[in-house]
Amino acid sequence: MDFLGVDIQVSTLFLRAKREHTQFARWIRGNAAQLKRDRSGKNTVCRRCRAISEYLINEQIRAKEVRALGENGETLGIMPLAEALKIAHDANLDLVLIAPTANPPVCKTVDYSKFRYEAMRKAKENRRKQKTTEIKEVQLSATIAENDMNTKAEMARKFLVKGNKVKVALRFRGREMAHQQAGFDIVMAFCEKLADCSSIDKAPKLEGRNLTVILSEKKSK
Repeated sequence: MDFLGVDIQVSTLFLRAKREHTQFARWIRGNAAQLKRDRSGKNTVCRRCRAISEYLINEQIRAKEVRALGENGETLGIMPLAEALKIAHDANLDLVLIAPTANPPVCKTVDYSKFRYEAMRKAKENRRKQKTTEIKEVQLSATIAENDMNTKAEMARKFLVKGNKVKVALRFRGREMAHQQAGFDIVMAFCEKLADCSSIDKAPKLEGRNLTVILSEKKSK
């Protein structure tokens, strides 16, 4: 085997890789400022062509023909993309693709910065209006005392008035399984204490050794 030839080939490949790496590093240093501006989306050569994650705008749109809407939502008609872009550019506005799956796709002439702000504001308001319902759990036992039951009932009441659901769980231990009716009576007595603010969402159900019932806030009529 020609070990000398192998060594020469390995050395040649190493030098070539080193040279290419050096050239790439030099190019990065020379274009660092431009790359930084492009990454931030500011001070780019073409503001209208920069990448937008939420919507495609202007020259990013690839459809040949679009249904164009004016700034106030008025229909401008179906036209070639180039014509819709010209209308937007002449008005110093952006052409935003708002319905890419429509046939033809729907675009609107808007000030994109204002359009994006309004979309974000509406999304934030919708999230605030959405009510998140959690299921809180209250544990009972087959030998629970009346005072303890009252304490747990008040705890459940606080969960319910906040709009949460409450899972009432009673676990039978050992020989308590022979007295299941007593467990059902305890659970129903607990539900009765909360009858003014709750309704039974799911009836008592025995699963193995666990007896559970789901309570939800009583809807006002």
